[in-house]
Amino acid sequence: MKNTRIWPVLLSLALVTLVPTSLVAQQSLRGSVLPSDRMLQRHGLVRAWWGQASLDPGRSRVAYITLDEDILVVQSTGGSVTGFNSETGRRLWSVQLGSEDAPSKPAVANSDLVFVAAGRTLFCLDKFNGQQLWEIKIPKMLSTSPTVDEQQIFFASHDGSVFAFDFNRIRKLFETGELKEWGFLARQWRYKTGKQITTPPISVKGALVFASRDNSLYCLSSNLPNPTKLLWQSETTAPTSAPMVFSKGALYVASEDFNLYCLDIRNGNSLWRPFPSGFPIRQSPQVIGKQVFVLPENAGVYCLSSVNGERIWWRTGPRQFVGATATRLFVTDSRDNVLVLDRADGTSHGTMPMRQFGIKLENNRSNRLYMATNRGLVICLREAGDEHEFPIFHMNPDLLPIVPGFSDDVPAANPPAAADPAAADADTN
Repeated sequence: MKNTRIWPVLLSLALVTLVPTSLVAQQSLRGSVLPSDRMLQRHGLVRAWWGQASLDPGRSRVAYITLDEDILVVQSTGGSVTGFNSETGRRLWSVQLGSEDAPSKPAVANSDLVFVAAGRTLFCLDKFNGQQLWEIKIPKMLSTSPTVDEQQIFFASHDGSVFAFDFNRIRKLFETGELKEWGFLARQWRYKTGKQITTPPISVKGALVFASRDNSLYCLSSNLPNPTKLLWQSETTAPTSAPMVFSKGALYVASEDFNLYCLDIRNGNSLWRPFPSGFPIRQSPQVIGKQVFVLPENAGVYCLSSVNGERIWWRTGPRQFVGATATRLFVTDSRDNVLVLDRADGTSHGTMPMRQFGIKLENNRSNRLYMATNRGLVICLREAGDEHEFPIFHMNPDLLPIVPGFSDDVPAANPPAAADPAAADADTN
């Protein structure tokens, strides 16, 4: 009789003990990690979506986040790669590429494909379903992430070489089963400079621009029948110190002489006088509309005119560019929180405590804000209001978003296994 009374009591205790664990984990995820709705509302923002990238939380961390107008790609130090629809947050695919802990570079994409370099192998994936289409050995160890257009992929190496490989040739070799042995035949051309290539090349309408530590900028014709024809070469007083940026016919180049240069992409001539920052520039300048934002080390943020390079305003304190809307600029402070500034004059609109999201994407493509924890929890923030439901594209303003419909049983904003990321992020920071 006593035993029959003990079992229900034990069962009840077990349920009381087990059920709150999952609830506490989910509350921890939403309450301790995700920013509160109240805090976001104070700054006119809402959480567009959140999701969990695939990785092993016991041994892997987020290595890179990359973005284009279609997808957000999260890469881990363990070789897992996850693709999200950048606007809805729907997890499109997740794959494991290469061996665990192989050195990798940030993913790059064109309109249909995603490319990930891991070790000495380049993997090509379908952009929207993650299917691996082919892989090819990289001729040299990369010094930067690759660069792609619709026909070719370009590799820069430590020995100062730039290689161009043709997609059509790669595809034909793959279809005949000869890619592994004869992949080198897909190489279109190689161009050798005096020293290491320091930043990713930029592909612009049949031309390829890149910088070498031999204090030169090179602009080559990248298309047949005249590949590697030197269109222009510009000597600099010092090597480049940050990835170059192209916008509306202008090439923005940060130099180790602490200056920012603006060059005409057609001939390499200066469009305006160099801007002297007085401090090292390690981050790419960000061009948003008619403004250029420069964040030298320990010198705050400068807002310049893209027309003539004149300083519009300057504010001390900010460390990293995060994103921009039509009227506001989002940057980090020394504690990795997010400062909200007025784009017109740099006036502060407050601070958002976002230290738990230690990885903040520098988004110069749209008016969305993307952040992630080291354990792979990703969020997207946007301005509140129906008028901001669709993104504004800074880099390609003529593009319209592609928003696929949701499946009935998989809501776009729901990452798989909510309790798992909660446990993974319970000790974040």
